[in-house]
Amino acid sequence: MVDIIHRIGIRAPISDVFQAISSVAGIAGWWTREISAIAGPEVAMSARFTDQSGRELGKIGFDLIRPEAEHSVRWRFTEGPEEWIGTEATFELSRQDGYTILLFGHRNWRETVEFTAHCSMKWAVFLLSLRALAQTGKGNPSPQDTKIDNWN
Repeated sequence: MVDIIHRIGIRAPISDVFQAISSVAGIAGWWTREISAIAGPEVAMSARFTDQSGRELGKIGFDLIRPEAEHSVRWRFTEGPEEWIGTEATFELSRQDGYTILLFGHRNWRETVEFTAHCSMKWAVFLLSLRALAQTGKGNPSPQDTKIDNWN
């Protein structure tokens, strides 16, 4: 199995970062503006990505597995790109030297392919958007995100 891993320091309380990765409003502030949820034992989330003109680029479905503590969140991908089905995004939070440290992983890819490289770079872009949201109140979610190649 292959994992994408990133580490980023955010000058904001853990509770602010936790809300940004575990709520519809939070995720809409840094990942994609078009997100919805259906509550249940796990929260079923649906995310839609578009270009600036509103043309759909893709949809992703995932279950948000939210623990009791504010230090760990998991997203289990159930719909979207074939390579994502069955993978998980993990968000581990800690406090270090005035920062909330976010250790992010997109885990359990079956193999490394060109799309893995694209997704690694896009996750980095979105994690910078998350940091901006937590620190300034304004992120850059899709479709205002930084475009990195011809796939977005």
